[in-house]
Formats: sequence, C-alpha cells, structure tokens
Amino acid sequence: MSVATLDGRTVRVALLGCGTVGSEVTRMLIDDADELAARVGAPVELAGIAVRRPDKHPELPQHLLTADAGRLVESDVDVVVELIGGIEPVRGWLLTALRKGKSVVTGNKALLSEHAAELAEAADTSGADLYYEASVAGAIPLLRPLRESLAGDRITRVMGIVNGTTNFILSAMDSTGAGYAETLDEATRLGYAEADPTADVDGYDAASKAAILASLAFHSRVTASDVHREGIAGISASDIGAAKLLNRTVKLLAICERVTADDGTESVSARVHPVMIPRSHQLAGVNGAFNAVYVEAEAAGELMFYGQGAGGAPTASAVLGDLVAAARNRVAGGRGPRESAHAALPVRPMGQTPTRYHISLDVADKPGVLAQVAQVFAVHGVSIAAVRQRDRLSTASLVIVTHLAPDAALQATVEEISKLDVVREVVSVMRVEGEDS
Repeated sequence: MSVATLDGRTVRVALLGCGTVGSEVTRMLIDDADELAARVGAPVELAGIAVRRPDKHPELPQHLLTADAGRLVESDVDVVVELIGGIEPVRGWLLTALRKGKSVVTGNKALLSEHAAELAEAADTSGADLYYEASVAGAIPLLRPLRESLAGDRITRVMGIVNGTTNFILSAMDSTGAGYAETLDEATRLGYAEADPTADVDGYDAASKAAILASLAFHSRVTASDVHREGIAGISASDIGAAKLLNRTVKLLAICERVTADDGTESVSARVHPVMIPRSHQLAGVNGAFNAVYVEAEAAGELMFYGQGAGGAPTASAVLGDLVAAARNRVAGGRGPRESAHAALPVRPMGQTPTRYHISLDVADKPGVLAQVAQVFAVHGVSIAAVRQRDRLSTASLVIVTHLAPDAALQATVEEISKLDVVREVVSVMRVEGEDS
C-alpha cells in the first residue's frame, strides 16, 4: 500500500514528550524551519506537543501544548515523533498512528526491543514509515547503515559500547583505580548516572539496544528477553587490576553474532556482559560517556561507528534525520525501508554460545594444585590458553585464560573448581574478547 503525496501541503508533526531531547527537537524545528523546508521540499510545521503537565513548560509555545497525547495522535498530523519512553500507553498511541497511515519517528528502545514486529506490521499494512535511529547510540548514524548501506552484505558480528553511563564508570575505575560504588557516586554527582541507575548498570538498557541491533543485522526478530544480560555491579577494582596485568581493559559490551554450528545450521547469539578486551582493540580507547560499535561484514570488512551516545542535542540530531526522511517520503509519495526478518534465525542459548573466560583463583601453595585444576578443565572439554601463578605466604594466585568453549561448559568448570580442597576462593570470573597482542 502506497502513501499519497501531499501535493505541496505542509508536513504536520505531532511531538509526544518534551524532555531533554524533545526540547532540542522543538528548538530545531522552530529555529531551522526554512532549512528543513528546503531539505524536505515542503514546510514542516510543529502541530502540537503532548506533555504530562503543560503548566510546567513555560518555555514552550503555549498554544501547542496539550496533555491529551491520544487526541493529538488522532488529529490532522502526518508524522508522530515519540520521545516519552516506556511501553504503555505509548505502544497504543503509536499503533494508532501507524494504522491510520501516519509515519512514526521514535527513540523508544524499550518499546522497540519488545514490540518492533507489531509496529512494523502496522506500518506495512497502512504504508506508513517507522524510523528509530535515535533508539541506539544517540547521534551515531548506525541503524540506517545496517538497514540500508549494508543491506546487500552479510553481517557476521556487531559488538559495541552502547551505554554511556556504564562506560563512564568503567573508564573511571580503570584510570583512577577506584571501586565501583564510589565511582557510581561520582557518576551520579556529575550527571552521567540517573538517581536510579538500575536500567544502565544492570544492563537492561544495553540489552534492549542489542535486540534492535541483532534484529537489523541478521534479518531476524530478536527481543530484549532473548538477550543474555549481566551488569557491572559485580566489577571490582581487583578485576580492573587483573585486566591491566594482561594489558586489557574492562568494558560492558553488547555482542551480537551470527553463529554457525558444526552441521551448518545458523543461529543468532545476542548478549550483554562485562568483557576484558586488549588495549589494542578499537573499542578499548572509547572512554567516558561515548559510544562505539564495531561491525564485521563479509564484503565490507571491519567498520567502526563512534560518537556521542546520549544527550539532548546529539539525540535530537538523530530524531531530526529520521523526521526529514519521513517527511520527504510524505511529500514525494515514497516509503522508507521495511522490516527485514526473512532469515528468521533462532536465538542461540547463552550456554551454547562459544566464549572465553579469565578465571582468577586463590589456591593452596603446594605441589599438584595446577594438575588438579587442569584435570577439571579437561573433564569439561575446556582448553587452557594461558596460566599465570604468583606465590604468597601459604597461598598462591592462579590466573587462567581459556580458549573458546561453550559457555555452559565454562560455567560448569568454574563451579567444580570452586569445590576443590586446594582452591580457597574463586576471586573473579570474566569473559574475554579479542586476541592477545
């Protein structure tokens, strides 16, 4: 079903939500109206702004404000821009807009990571557009390259830092040697962490983004509930120190891979967890609140996308880019890219996903300890890549880095090792990515 042209008529925009990003979108629509009209081919008019309490926004054009988002969506508008967040009642409003043929621009990662298929189907039925560049990595042009520029290629891996709060915390721990709790307090004081940082530090935010990235990269429907998720609250200063001894650093990564089994069948692995990576890796030097995503494709090779992953103006830039694209389509009668889920690859359970572990043990300082530990690895079919040992009074520190093995086998190995009489404590366990330099 195609969308009719507007025959030169003004493109009318409804804005749902006007917080930090929405305020920047409002400013840009008003201040850059002439420039936007030239790019779109028709004037772009802000027809209304839905906010919870209009009286709390004296800085906004008062004649545009309304507390009735549903009514604004139903009104005579062409594009609905949603920046409220959350799932309900936003899901209902956006489905209404799409079913009525109104294009939607959203940055709502939580909604998209669970209900993208439903929204895409509504858009397909009516011929409307659904754009969501701002849902992952802020200002970084990432989703459009995955959907369009690399549409003819075969993407094998997408790995990146997609949460600025956790990256700020881990970067600060690495540079100062401070612990997690005090660094989180500092991040909150500086405005890099919310008063309730759960969504960030427990990995929920990154998992939603990983689901979106995996869906686009591998042409399969992946939801946030499919993504294995671990946060950073358990990362200690000693973990950071152990990484430094290996010339590595710790990052919270979203890792999405196309995995081929021995029988040739393919599946998708999507996971978010802390990782030790070599300091020579492209992602190791991404510090502070910045985001970066590393993409591997068969023809294009290795690609890196880097920039500001959050903030009012950077995210508004992504929103306006989508809005211009949607408005151009309304004017010319075209359509944006549709959902591509033709591959329909299954999601591989985390236990079957090949990973590598860094394991730090406190063990008794006596002969035969390493042999006992190595025997447990052999029983579970896990190969050891490197071992380091440091003796202390009556105890020894044993550090083991493994080769790739199914994650379940690695976990079982660690569990059995922890029960050995010669092992006093499993000090830390962390996954490892990248080749050692």
